[in-house]
Amino acid sequence: MELRHLRYFAAVAETCHFGRAAERLHLAQPALSHAIRQLEDELGVALLSRTTRQVQVTPAGRFFLAEAQRILDAVEAGARGARRIADGRRGLARIGFTGTAALSHLPRVARALQHRLPDVELEVHADLLTGEQCEQLRDGTLDIGVLRPPVTGGDLDLHVIETEPLVLAVPADHRLAVEPVVAMSDLRAEAFVTYPASYSVVNEAVLRSCRDAGFTPQREHEAAGTAVLLALVAGGLGVGVVPASARALPLAGVVFRDLAGAATVQLALAWHRERASALVPAVLDALGELFPVEVPVSGRTR
Repeated sequence: MELRHLRYFAAVAETCHFGRAAERLHLAQPALSHAIRQLEDELGVALLSRTTRQVQVTPAGRFFLAEAQRILDAVEAGARGARRIADGRRGLARIGFTGTAALSHLPRVARALQHRLPDVELEVHADLLTGEQCEQLRDGTLDIGVLRPPVTGGDLDLHVIETEPLVLAVPADHRLAVEPVVAMSDLRAEAFVTYPASYSVVNEAVLRSCRDAGFTPQREHEAAGTAVLLALVAGGLGVGVVPASARALPLAGVVFRDLAGAATVQLALAWHRERASALVPAVLDALGELFPVEVPVSGRTR
């Protein structure tokens, strides 16, 4: 039994007329009649009752028609799903976010994907440092990263979507909490709460800003993520220098202040140049509502 037999039978059963069914199928009527006979012989039952004037569906035929339509609908749905996966309109998009990027950008990213690609499921990996995201983009466990350049290696494509300043987070009762703007040099004697010692773009930017101000920061505590970092600041264990998007994470006991002389950090979309699935260009295109994004081009970095 072949799918064409099911289609042929469904056409005849729905029209109760071999001639009209043959026209619908763009098939010669004798060939259609022969195919239906083959199907009945294989099943060992009469699906149609034929006379010189009319064609009727037998009780067995009515049951078989319902099953045939269910199978044909399932095959069509499977074909549509396969095509949508192949052209990037369906599937699982695994997106990583570094630090505060999940707070500042995840809601807009989620809305854009829901609007443009409603059949794409979003899997979020939050609070990943840039180095971790690069590793996961290379081993295939992430599709797209929202990370902070620069990145090492030439196998990732980047598109910068934002440049933001660093700001100061201090305990609410800190002497600098009353200042509207703080200079980097004012932090010379302060204990710092930083991100982990493993490579962090923000840590590097903080270290560079401190050295430009003439001192090396005293790194007293490390925090696995921005929320923990701010909690340690609120507990009075030090000050933190974080991206401005951290303001989206208000915490009792923490005050944010602008920093004069501090570096800026960038935020970028990243994807693997060679391993990107068909889903990646579709997601990047959908995110064009938020940021002007181009599809991957081999050998180029944006």
